Amino acid sequence: MNTSGHSTVDLQRVLDGMKTMRHRLIRMGVLVFLLAAGGYILVGRVLGYLQKATGAYLVAYGLPDAFIGYITISLAIGIAAALPFILYEMLAVVAQQFPEFSGRMRLGFWLVSVALFYLGVFFCLSITLPYGSRFLLDFETDRIKAVISVRKFIDFCLVLTYGFGLIFELPVVMLLLGKLGLVDVEKLAGFRRYAILVITIVSAILTPTPDIFNLALMAVPLYLLFEVGIIGMRIGRKR
Repeated sequence: MNTSGHSTVDLQRVLDGMKTMRHRLIRMGVLVFLLAAGGYILVGRVLGYLQKATGAYLVAYGLPDAFIGYITISLAIGIAAALPFILYEMLAVVAQQFPEFSGRMRLGFWLVSVALFYLGVFFCLSITLPYGSRFLLDFETDRIKAVISVRKFIDFCLVLTYGFGLIFELPVVMLLLGKLGLVDVEKLAGFRRYAILVITIVSAILTPTPDIFNLALMAVPLYLLFEVGIIGMRIGRKR
């Protein structure tokens, strides 16, 4: 039995796959760079919106802080603008490994994943970030004034915003794993109590304040997304 021929074919497939992945990463990187460069003109407006939404007073503790903050925001703008293409490329990689995941199915997953990410970002910017930040700033007194580093402020806002965007992808990830036969929906539904515990812990980590109200702003939508994922997995299994 000739095993060397099979080994050569498998090795060639791996090399071709790595080459394709490298080309995809290069395309994504170039697109993010171009969009980030174009998005630099929006940095002032974005930073102004974040300041207005949170009520934070920012200072730069070092000479490069403001510049680095602007570059960070422009890069975040580039990633957010390029996200539809990035998700499309990621789903294309999945389709290479699972041929049944292609055509209309992949297009549907792509549309839903893009919509959910931007929905998570919108939810964070309009509700969680303003309420959470103002809750923390309410601890100011005549003796304590919140003077916030511009770099730390930007990092805080971006981590929270992108965290919500990624977490809102939960139903898509669940449905994708179920469609590919990697997760059984009934077993997953049986772990609801553990899912609630995990959701509560994740929400406590991501929300900027320790109060129940802001925790609920994260935990309730996340649990609803979990249930939507369960429903989607069951519907997808019947097709």
